[in-house]
Amino acid sequence: MEAAHFRPTWHQALGRALILGALGAVVLLATALVVGVAWLWPLLVFGPPVTAVFAAELLRRRVGTEITAAGIRTVTPFGAGTQPWSQVVDLRAERRGARTVVSVYLNSGTSVQLRAPYSGEFFAADPRFEQKVSALAHLWRSHRFGGVPT
Repeated sequence: MEAAHFRPTWHQALGRALILGALGAVVLLATALVVGVAWLWPLLVFGPPVTAVFAAELLRRRVGTEITAAGIRTVTPFGAGTQPWSQVVDLRAERRGARTVVSVYLNSGTSVQLRAPYSGEFFAADPRFEQKVSALAHLWRSHRFGGVPT
């Protein structure tokens, strides 16, 4: 079976980068004012958001969810974890804060929130979210109840 990949959209990566970059700029500017190097303010205000936008595109390719014959693999920049199909008992879209995310429920009673797909407001919106959730549910049911040809 060919692996399916779900990654954040470029809008989602851009939105997250701008938020993190703005927070970084506030922290750096406050630190610069305390230390007394306020003359660096243009670099401190614009540097973090611009850097975050470039980093977001690089990280977007390394974050997400991969569906393989072995199971559901959640990929982050810091590592990966695979949930075998035999352990997955349910897969559903749930509202968590301002986002709708996909959660995978396991035999043990725990749940794992997938890194992608997800949808939210503004930059976090994914117009194909329902299609992606439907594809995930189809793959899960195929593995759970009938298997998918390899």
